[in-house]
Amino acid sequence: MYLPHIMYLLLLILFSVASLTGAEIRHSEIRNDDRPIIAFDEFGFTHRGQLQLNITKLSLSGPQNPDTSILSKLGFFLCTRDAWIHVLQQIEDAEITCALGSDSVKKVFTFDALPNPIPTVWNLLYSESDADRYTLVFANCFPQLKISMNVRSAMYNLEGGKSDRRDYLSAGKTVLPRVYFLFSMIYFVLSAFWISVLYKKRLTVFGIHFFMLSVVVLKALNLLCEAEDKSYIKRTGSAHGWDVLFYIFSFLKGITLFTLIVLIGTGWSFLKPYLQDKEKKVLMIVIPLQVVANIAQVVIDETGPYGQDWVTWKQVFLLVDVVCCCAVLFPIVWSIKNLREAARTDGKAAVNLMKLTLFRQYYIVVICYIYFTRVVVYALETITSYKYLWASIVAGEVATLAFYVFTGYKFKPEAHNPYFVIDDEEEEAAAEQMKLDDEFEL
Repeated sequence: MYLPHIMYLLLLILFSVASLTGAEIRHSEIRNDDRPIIAFDEFGFTHRGQLQLNITKLSLSGPQNPDTSILSKLGFFLCTRDAWIHVLQQIEDAEITCALGSDSVKKVFTFDALPNPIPTVWNLLYSESDADRYTLVFANCFPQLKISMNVRSAMYNLEGGKSDRRDYLSAGKTVLPRVYFLFSMIYFVLSAFWISVLYKKRLTVFGIHFFMLSVVVLKALNLLCEAEDKSYIKRTGSAHGWDVLFYIFSFLKGITLFTLIVLIGTGWSFLKPYLQDKEKKVLMIVIPLQVVANIAQVVIDETGPYGQDWVTWKQVFLLVDVVCCCAVLFPIVWSIKNLREAARTDGKAAVNLMKLTLFRQYYIVVICYIYFTRVVVYALETITSYKYLWASIVAGEVATLAFYVFTGYKFKPEAHNPYFVIDDEEEEAAAEQMKLDDEFEL
């Protein structure tokens, strides 16, 4: 029986782009779905991994009543990324016509084992002793058959000891509550330090400095909520409302961070107390795009790859994120261009040269930050073993922390010539040199 190859390729894409957010208990609703492949969740099992499935409101609809031969081609299985590539090759070579027929997948349950008539409710407990990262997949190898069901899936690892407590976080993510909590404490300390700096330098503090403080505080709260979110998931399989707070602070942190980069790039409060029309347009583009990006992130996290629109939302999120990252670079480029022109015309070459150097440095750092957090971190997540997934997350947080520290250090309030420290003697010497150059030209 022929199955569309595009659906199998789609699952391979899901393997490569799906972030491991589906560690908690997942509730999925499938309605009149005839897709041959439906991916539910990805999870890193230890040698004591378990999968619980609860299926309700199960019904099949097609041109004929399903018999045993058809039901044997319906079922759940677990599959690793490498195994799925082998399955694709087997289908391509016509060795098999259904993923359930491959010896590379681990069958969890096929519908031919169900009693007749097919029950509307059934439960299953499956144990997995081979430690690896698996994706829970439902296969429908009968294209004319549509299936409806509610699926409650819970994947977890049993911890050692007498208690056999369940750990609903994937192997490689179980340390994340402590990681996020540690970084949140670091940002709270940075917030307190920045407040002390603003107090000591209060005569030279500008509005942008308070905006910087708000960005750091929101980042600290975002990490704290994420730590609590992961902690509850680890113990119970559900976030118990912490995910709502996490999404709120993540939304506010994203908007304020991109807005801060734009404001610094335009020189607002550093060089001028206003924004030009083109700079305002950048903000009017970035802020709505951040709203869309956060909506897409919520849909991606909450629905999981089983949703029919999951890939679309994933593409929307990636596209919007790239556009935002590119948009925030334009104001910095404009400021560099203006400073370069000013250094040649207004007689303050030394001052403008220092400003130009600073903005060039900031431009390079912003590019490095965006590249590292969007490309390098993803590459680390892809090539690193699932057991060390936390390493890529730590790398991203360290890069973000370094970016925050650099921004605060370079644009901190100063008593003399705020933001761009340069001696009066150097400025006067530069002006005298320009006068001599003018006289020489005359």
